[in-house]
Order: sequence, then C-alpha cells, then structure tokens
Amino acid sequence: MIDLKPGSFFENVELSEDEKEIIIIDQVQLPNNEVYLHLNQLEDLYQAIKKLQIRGAPAIGIFAGYSMYVLTQQYDNLPFEQFYQKFTEDKEYLNSSRPTAVNLPWALNRIDKVVLENKDKDVKEIVRLIGLEAKEIHREDKEMCLKICEYGLTLLEDGDGVLTICNTGPLATSRGTAIGPLILGKQRGYDFKVFANETRPLLQGARLTTLELQKAGVDVTLICDSMASIVMKNGWINVCFVGCDRIAANGDFANKIGTSTLAILAKHYGIPIYSLGPTSTIDMNCPDGNHIEIELRDPSEIAEKWYQQPMAPKKVKCYNPAFDVTEHSLLTGFVTEKGIVYPPFDVNLKKLFEE
Repeated sequence: MIDLKPGSFFENVELSEDEKEIIIIDQVQLPNNEVYLHLNQLEDLYQAIKKLQIRGAPAIGIFAGYSMYVLTQQYDNLPFEQFYQKFTEDKEYLNSSRPTAVNLPWALNRIDKVVLENKDKDVKEIVRLIGLEAKEIHREDKEMCLKICEYGLTLLEDGDGVLTICNTGPLATSRGTAIGPLILGKQRGYDFKVFANETRPLLQGARLTTLELQKAGVDVTLICDSMASIVMKNGWINVCFVGCDRIAANGDFANKIGTSTLAILAKHYGIPIYSLGPTSTIDMNCPDGNHIEIELRDPSEIAEKWYQQPMAPKKVKCYNPAFDVTEHSLLTGFVTEKGIVYPPFDVNLKKLFEE
C-alpha cells in the first residue's frame, strides 16, 4: 500500500472486505518492515493506539470510529440498554488510551451521538449507522486533508526550504496535513528541499516522514532535533510546517515534543511557522494551552528504545512528555480545511464555527 508514484498518497487505515476487522500499517515496525495488522478485539485496538501502531491525531480519530463499528458488530444481538452499557464501556476504554489528541474523543463522541439519536431503532440498524458514520469520518478527513494541502501549497514557492517535525503525512492522517502540501506540490512539479527533524525519542520524523517523502519523490534531508537552529541560521529554511494534536481557543496548540522549540527558533530567525490541521483538532472548550493535558510516556523510550543496550545510567530519572504546547504568540497562522487563520486567534478561530 505504500509503493508510491511521485506526489501520490496511500491508505493507512481500511476496513476488511467483510467489515469485521480494521487493517492498519504497524507504524512501530517502519521503515524496515511493512507489516499489516488485522484488528477487531478491544484490547488489541486499545494497544494499537497506546503503542503507536496507529498514530497521528486525524488517523486516531478515523481508527476510533472504525473501532466502535467492528466492536459493536460483536454484540448487536443485545437489547439496547445492555448494548449501550457495553458500548459506553468500550468507548471510555478506547478514549483512555491517549489523552492529548482531541480527535480521539471527538470521533468517539460522534459515534455516541449516532447511537443516542437512533436508540428507538433496532440495534442491528444502529450498528449499521455506526458503520456509516465511521466511513463518513474517514471520507471527511480525506476531503479536509486535500483542502489543507491546497491552502498550504499557496504559502510555498518552488525551491523553498521547509522544516518539519514528527510525522504529518498519509501515515498520520488520511492524506497529510503539514507535509501534505509538499507531496501535492511534487505532483504538480514543485521541487522543495525538506529538512525533517528526527523527533526524539520515538523517531517519527526519521522513521516515517523521511519514508513518506522519499517514496513521494520529495527531496528530504534528515537532521537531529538539535540541528534545527543551524539550518535556520544557514538560510536553508523559508518556512516551518508542523502539525497539531489539540488547538486551544486562544491559539495555543499541542504538538509533538520539540515543536515549541522550533517556534521559538523560527521567531528568532524571522521564519514563518504554520500549524496545519483540520478544524476537528480545535477544542473551543479548552481556553488555553495550560488546560491541555500532556501525555507522559514510559521513561525507557528515552534511555533504551532503539538501542541494543541502554544508553543512560541505570535508574537515572527520565522525563518523557510526548507533546509540548506552543504559545499562540509564536505562530504565524493555522492552515485548516476552511482556510488560513491569522491572529488574533481567539477571534478568528471562533469564526470558523460560526458559518
């Protein structure tokens, strides 16, 4: 599924032909092994999110919708009260897998709304409607991503140097957010020079972004996270494109750890920095970045993961936040499927939901 022609996209989440399983690429095993997982059990679905076999805020939302569909097919013979109790338990368990990305509860709540609005119908019919809603979430994300790619491409010139972090392509979404315009641009004859931060400690930039861009024919150079300043100082970067996992109402946003550092550096060097993501990532109930819960992950990811033997002293304390919050004052703008949003963000983000 990831054998690409230059500028093309691919599917990272699919339903099986009988719609009883979800098929995903195991992102943990990339780039060395392309392994596909067939999942339909609650614990396997939970662990797929928790262990980052599926990751990226939009992709997690798509996966969550399909998860409720394949799960509810397994108890569609129950009376509604028992069905909804089981549904709620499964939903809450999946929602606990990762706390920062808003797309997870957003998608689960959309499915919940379908159930409650149709509670007077036969349970099998409710499950069918769950499947339709999950497919609609996926379809909408494809449409949103392509619009984001189009708007993002308007910010670029042929030959631009672009710095990015983490992974925001088809693996993390349905079509791409922050690196989507780069793939689309390649399709249209643009030549960009992309610098990808490795994204320690899980190396999403090294393992995934470089893989996607290479396969799409985009010129990409891998750098260590600590090298961002020197490539900016050298004049090699015209713009920074990053993703987002949750956007607060005032424009503060959570993204992969290291994004705040890039924003501070970009401000220093006078380089514009944009966050690209769908409006489903905006949480208008979250007033600012101080109210975004930051996921803390296993310290062993810093000291041991990817190494043949530990690369830090035994029992050394490790602090391993998966995300950081970038203050809205550092950001040039948000690129959404509804257009590019500029400051004041507390005013202009709200306008997106008034249409």
